[in-house]
Formats: sequence, structure tokens, C-alpha cells
Amino acid sequence: MGFVRFLLSRILIYILVIWVGITTIFFIPRLMPSDPVEAMLGRVMSQGAFMEPEQVQALRQSLIASFGLEGTLGQQYVGFLKRVLLTGDFGPSLAMFPTPVMDLIRKAIPWSLFLLLSSAIIAWVIGNVIGLLSGYYRHKVYSRILEAIAVTIYPIPYYILALILIILFVYIKPIFPLSFSVQGKFPSLQFIVSTVYNSILPALSIVIAGSGWWVLSMKALSSSISEEDFVRFAKLKGVGEGKIMGQYVLRNAILPQITMLALVLGGVFNGALITEILFAYPGLGTLIYTAVLQADYNLLMGTISLSIIAVATATFLVDLLYPFFDPRIRYR
Repeated sequence: MGFVRFLLSRILIYILVIWVGITTIFFIPRLMPSDPVEAMLGRVMSQGAFMEPEQVQALRQSLIASFGLEGTLGQQYVGFLKRVLLTGDFGPSLAMFPTPVMDLIRKAIPWSLFLLLSSAIIAWVIGNVIGLLSGYYRHKVYSRILEAIAVTIYPIPYYILALILIILFVYIKPIFPLSFSVQGKFPSLQFIVSTVYNSILPALSIVIAGSGWWVLSMKALSSSISEEDFVRFAKLKGVGEGKIMGQYVLRNAILPQITMLALVLGGVFNGALITEILFAYPGLGTLIYTAVLQADYNLLMGTISLSIIAVATATFLVDLLYPFFDPRIRYR
């Protein structure tokens, strides 16, 4: 009974979070000063196409219907919810008209998943291993050196690291390309090799920036837990250092890190906006940038809605799985 009540409450919160997020992302673009229909018409006219006033008006009405801008704001909102919730259809993209938004998202998702999932997990593993060692052996010299490096790296934004890497490995020592360019077709070996090769610099910037936080947080947690009575007692009983560090310290320190990892993985669907722009990476971050730049309502709503659902789902799953990681936690 306790689990059923817990599950229902979490499902309710999950639905509310998604509803509030999608509602917000529906209204925010409509506060922007630009009009996507007039922008589209202006683009058509700028290409030298001559149209009679009646044709322009007919095209305007067609675009208003395509972008879901017919009727009052309330009618647009109800139509948007029906369309999105029932069919997952965000309509056509203005920037890449008439390609549907979902087609663009489907093409971009694998690239963002490949780059950000692998980078996030690598940064998490490296950061936690280093943080655990430096926290458990906190009185050692190398522990303080590692902490100093992490403190130095942590405040640096990932896009600044990306710029530094570009200067070092594109201009000074040209090892990697500046722009993302894949050779061959999926799933050929040439395609895989060129994808990995082109992804090294953007991934490296994210891994380095992400590792700093994981090192500091794990070091703080493991240092604190190492001072607990049960750890001292285990040492007095002669339990091995490896077992104490792995089963006593790590097991208790890893829970908050798993929670944070789940939120980071949920945020993967945001894309790494500036990194993707810097390296011309074809992911969701580039799509969001295009949507904002060209006032593409549908594309903006599609990409941000996906991010909201991903983060809410990650949080929901962590809530459900937490007792499996820590038996002391019970569903209530």
C-alpha cells in the first residue's frame, strides 16, 4: 500500500511538472517581438518572388494555420496541447520549412546522445574515482594536488575550455578539425572512425569541465564519511583498506552522485548549446540555437519540451530506484 501511494504521488508530480513546463514553453515564445509568419513572408519576398496581394494573404493564412496561430491565445493553447499530447506533432519548422519539427529532432537526437551521454558518463566515472581516492586519503600530498586542480577547473565554463582546446589542437598543433564533418555512411567503419575523431575535442571540453564538480563533491562526501564511527570501527577490526573504501565509504557517498547523474543525463536532451555551435555539431543544441535565432516557435517548443520531459522522467526514475541503491530508504 505504501508503494502504491508513493507511486501515485510521484506520477502526479511527474505529470504536473511536464504540464507546467510545456505550458511555460508555449507562452514564452509568444512574448517575443518577432512574428514567424511575417518573417517567413519576408523571406519569400526577399527571394524576388512576385505575388499578388490575394496570393500573399492566402499564403499568410496558410502559414498561420500551419504554425497553429489561428484563433485566440487560449484556442491556440488548447489546440497545441491536443496536437502535442495526442500525436506528438509540433508542426512544421519555420527555419527549415516545410520539414516537420519531429523529423529534425529525430535526426539530431542520436548525435547529442552520442556526444553528451558518453561525455557525462566518462566525466562521472573519472571524477568520482579521483574524488573517492582524494577524499579517503585526504592527508596525502597528491590528494591536495588533485583538489587544487579540480578547484581550478570547476569554475571554468565548458565553452571556454572548448575555445582553449581549439586554440591548442586546431591552430597551434593542428591535430583535430574545427568543424564536425563525417565521412562514409552509417554503420561503415569509416563513418564510426570519423565520428569518433570529430567528436574528441567537443567531448574533451565537456569531460574536463564536468570532472571538476564530480571530484569536489565526491571528495567532500568521502572525507566526511571516512570520519564516521562505523568506518573507524571497521579499521579497528582490521578490515582491509580496499573493502572499507569500496563497501563502507563509496556505498554511502555514491547515492547523491547517482541522483545528480540522473539529472545530468536528463539534461542531455538540451544539447551542449555553445559547444555544438563552436564545433558545428549537428545536435539538439544547434537546433535550439537555430530556433531562437529565427524565431521558430514550433522548433523551440519541440526541443525544449523534449528536454522538460527527459529531466522529469530522469527524476521520476531516480525516485523509484533509490531504495534499490540504499536499503535504508523506504517507500512512503
